[in-house]
Amino acid sequence: VQLQASGGGLVRTGGSLRLSCVTSGFTFDDYSIGWFRQAPGKEREFVAAITWTGGNTYYADSVKGRFTIYRNNVVYLQMNSLKPEDTAVYYCAATSGSYYYTSHDYDYWGQGTQVTVSS
Repeated sequence: VQLQASGGGLVRTGGSLRLSCVTSGFTFDDYSIGWFRQAPGKEREFVAAITWTGGNTYYADSVKGRFTIYRNNVVYLQMNSLKPEDTAVYYCAATSGSYYYTSHDYDYWGQGTQVTVSS
């Protein structure tokens, strides 16, 4: 089972990035996918999730209205109006369960992709 996150980079405040999460080794449509992030010295925190049907999405309050999660054969996280506090390593993860907000809810994790927002 593999999840591959990509699309991170360096962007200025107010800019945009789109992260991608490509999966392999399991039935994609059987899993909901979440994005988490971890800044230096901080705990990993939930960012967004999308159910396996794509019909339901969930967001952390800090990113509502700025980030959009969606999926086809790949799960994307469109990040707009980026702020310096969005700087972190972003991870995608897969869960077969019905809870999405904590890292313990997820079965599989990808490596992270660095997002840096300069002021």
